[in-house]
Amino acid sequence: MTDDRPRPAVVVLAAGQGTRMRSRLPKVLHEAAGAPLLAHVLDAARELDPDPLLVVVGHGAEAVRARFADAGVGFVLQERQRGTGDAVAACAEALAGHPGPIVVLNGDGPLVEGASLARLIDAHAVAGGEGMTLLTVDADDPTGLGRVVRGRDGSVRAIVEERDADEPTRALREINPGTYAFDARLWDLLPTLGDANAAGEVYLTDLVVAYLQDGQRVRAVRADDETRRLVGVNDRLQLALADRLLRDRLRRRWMASGVTMVEPGSVFLDADVALSIDVTLEPGVVLAAGTRVGEGARIGAYAHLSGCDVLEGAVVPPHTVAHGRTFGAPTAD
Repeated sequence: MTDDRPRPAVVVLAAGQGTRMRSRLPKVLHEAAGAPLLAHVLDAARELDPDPLLVVVGHGAEAVRARFADAGVGFVLQERQRGTGDAVAACAEALAGHPGPIVVLNGDGPLVEGASLARLIDAHAVAGGEGMTLLTVDADDPTGLGRVVRGRDGSVRAIVEERDADEPTRALREINPGTYAFDARLWDLLPTLGDANAAGEVYLTDLVVAYLQDGQRVRAVRADDETRRLVGVNDRLQLALADRLLRDRLRRRWMASGVTMVEPGSVFLDADVALSIDVTLEPGVVLAAGTRVGEGARIGAYAHLSGCDVLEGAVVPPHTVAHGRTFGAPTAD
């Protein structure tokens, strides 16, 4: 944060089993663009400079803890997975007395961007940080997602999960990707939520009505990012889409930063790759596992480098396959 506002606490929900993944691996540990889904979410959350940054774990808790042991996050255990409301309630003790806003987001939504989270925080601060603020997107395909229901004046009245929605509500396209900012009333209102719904779970989305009934404001801010194309990853098809969208984002970012890609759609970059200006990547290049490429270097067509250092001005021949190597600058004739 760049002003005098209190630093937000951030809670990332990562306790779900992800049964549709058909995997023994916890869902948030499946990788897209060379990094676990949860890693992408944490990177976005860190742009808020949170204190603390908590991850709620449940299914596969030990595996998640081990993978992110050095990530500078705290872990909170959700003993039984009884819904998103119950997951946030597990953080009550850890966040007791926290003075700033409490931001909640899902660990399986790797397309969330720090800029969208910053917009959420800014909107929440407009009313002095009171009440509840939620992020919304106009989803390309809202199937299976909770719809945002607004009143005639445009104010948010509820979030209705699809399985509990009637046909007019299902026709809505504005959805909530599970990203919110709350004031400290959160801890008083969470215990009032019930589980009388089709899933028999405690929905965090029911806090919209709870806040309104308590006389508090509920605001919404629309995100303009790729979350509209994929809110969360629930199966292997969505994992593949997340991988494609994240790699597209990486290519755009590096080209905007001064990297030439001769055939961008054929270049594959992992999220932790570092490139300098005036680097040229020929068709079919794959750069993985923290590979670093120095200024003015050229990577030949169909080279596959993993964990390599390519020094300034170096030329990597086409079809090179290497792991952990250093490629030096060419010597003068």
